[in-house]
Amino acid sequence: MFVKPTIDETTWEDLETALITADFGPDISERVVEELREKVDRFRTTDPKDLQRMLRETLEEHFAKFDTTLKLTERPAVVLVVGVNGVGKTTTIGKFTKFLRGYQRSVVVGAADTFRAAAVDQLATWAQRGGAAIVRPQQEGQDPASVAFQTIDYAKREGIEIAIIDTAGRLHTKGGLMDELGKIRRVIEKQAPISEVLLVLDATTGQNGVLQAESFLEHAGVTGLVITKLDGSAKGGFVLAVQERTGIPVKLLGQGEGIDDLTGFTPHVFVQSLVG
Repeated sequence: MFVKPTIDETTWEDLETALITADFGPDISERVVEELREKVDRFRTTDPKDLQRMLRETLEEHFAKFDTTLKLTERPAVVLVVGVNGVGKTTTIGKFTKFLRGYQRSVVVGAADTFRAAAVDQLATWAQRGGAAIVRPQQEGQDPASVAFQTIDYAKREGIEIAIIDTAGRLHTKGGLMDELGKIRRVIEKQAPISEVLLVLDATTGQNGVLQAESFLEHAGVTGLVITKLDGSAKGGFVLAVQERTGIPVKLLGQGEGIDDLTGFTPHVFVQSLVG
């Protein structure tokens, strides 16, 4: 589309198709195409290379509306991690730990997903790989809020800078489980302010992931999104679609399977990988 000699009507059709294929969703795709048509007219260009540059700039402007910085200045900084089962929450916590340790931050992880013993073991493995301490439930099925409480308590006692709380993978349709998230929040907030509530979304779920997010947004007070399984940027449009729909910034991207594959979100770099 950008290698053709001139911009014509098929260029616009191809562009809209490409945006929809990349999971920007029909609304944003249409809006971006309209903005670009206007720019192309205004600058009286027919060169597809100009269009490519304008596309990059336009997408960067859209991304730039959101503040992607993690707010972790409190001590301890409490981070609650939420999300539907199967999105890679546990591995994300391991990677996030490693990311923070890279900045010489001390980390403790609280295993408040108390209903599956396997979940606690898996989290312990990832936390250790990332270089964090872990607070486990004292018995299976322990109240998740009490594990969260013990984790913050541990962080305060040991002078640990960041406490990450893992929660059970709530199915977005289960009201009771959402109420429980509210309870975890209230228990934590009696001890320390919550710095971030990060919702983990799987890029491969596309627009359905946005629907999953909406009930979390209602109940969990989400402050930032973590997009996992963005191994190829094929579906990168999802990142913008979910920000625009929710008004919540993407703060971290998981781009592979390894423990070092979680990065902060830099719109400029991201758009470059999307558009070339």
